Amino acid sequence: MKILVLNCGSSSVKYKLIDTDGEHSLAEGGVEKIGLDDGFLKYRMPDGSKALKELGHIDHKQAVEAILEILTDPMLGCIKSFSEIDAVGHRVVHGGEKFASSVLITDEVIQKVKDCYEMAPLHNPANITGIEAVSALMPDVPQVGVFDTAFHQTMPAKAFMYALPYSYYMEDGVRRYGFHGTSHRYVSARAIELLGLDPKNSKVITCHIGNGGSITAVVNGKSVDTSMGMTPTEGLMMGTRSGDVDPGALTYLMTKHDLTACQLQNVINKESGVAGVSGLSNDMREIEASVKAGDNERAKLALDMYELRIIKYVGAYAAEMGGVDAIVFTGGVGENQTGVRENVCRPLAFMGVRIDTELNARTRGTETVISTPDSKVKVIVIPTDEELMIARDTKEIVEAL
Repeated sequence: MKILVLNCGSSSVKYKLIDTDGEHSLAEGGVEKIGLDDGFLKYRMPDGSKALKELGHIDHKQAVEAILEILTDPMLGCIKSFSEIDAVGHRVVHGGEKFASSVLITDEVIQKVKDCYEMAPLHNPANITGIEAVSALMPDVPQVGVFDTAFHQTMPAKAFMYALPYSYYMEDGVRRYGFHGTSHRYVSARAIELLGLDPKNSKVITCHIGNGGSITAVVNGKSVDTSMGMTPTEGLMMGTRSGDVDPGALTYLMTKHDLTACQLQNVINKESGVAGVSGLSNDMREIEASVKAGDNERAKLALDMYELRIIKYVGAYAAEMGGVDAIVFTGGVGENQTGVRENVCRPLAFMGVRIDTELNARTRGTETVISTPDSKVKVIVIPTDEELMIARDTKEIVEAL
């Protein structure tokens, strides 16, 4: 079965065409700068090299059209016609409490996703736009929605509730939902498989860390707690997001600087985190390079803060679960920033974490157990594959029709 996986953002559409029979990628790329005059398509050529096609000012439907055109191009494509695409799987960011698993896209599902617009105003409308674009171009092809929040619907109330008046939960849905669920589900299951753990008796902490980041406690394959909240702002310090901060400090700043709610949202989502503290960049590679050069104390502070947040959440979740069998690193930083992994693991020695520092220093973007043989807690790097997870869910749902 050939499944097209789409991840539609507010100004981009990423794609991957996956042959589920061998679970390998046939093509991948993405359209960027949708809505601007210099939109373009990046794609992988048949020989593996990358190329770029300028598109000019386009909307989401035209972006999907451009993707389908390159997939069926006689020289550059990998399929002869749209008819070879058996189904389309969509990443949908916020499903609220409405979706605890992936679902076939119907008019009712579309309406429920729209009902979550207030909780994900940047992402869910773009997700729906992608779904509607496919419906217009390939009306007979089944579509499946895979939700970032679904994996975390197994959290108990004591983990997802906020200590606010209960009416805000009942009337407004204010609670922790969590994100990156498809990634956490994939890497936790993969860790259990690779390490030979008992799926029905396992405790895993998954660290999806990059420009955005979250940590999840997974017991017997189910999420029991996660660092992101009602929005992706809570939890870890991220590239431009603040993560955890005293809400009293935020109301203080609103009053002192006469900030509107929208202005404050911009501060905590786009001006904070690593970029806000360092004054340099939201890219951890640049931060690490500056720290090694020794020319920016604020970069060193940002890196120390970034790593400390990860350490605190890992330690907290180990205590919450009553122990941990494995710690997984994934995401752009988790897979590639060897120094961050070492600095996070070193303080965890008290609970039996030992990593092979030489092996860790050589490991980038590959599935590798970086803990020593005598480590009581296994530490493993697993590149995430959310697209494959979406394709698997899509195949399972479509085959059941």
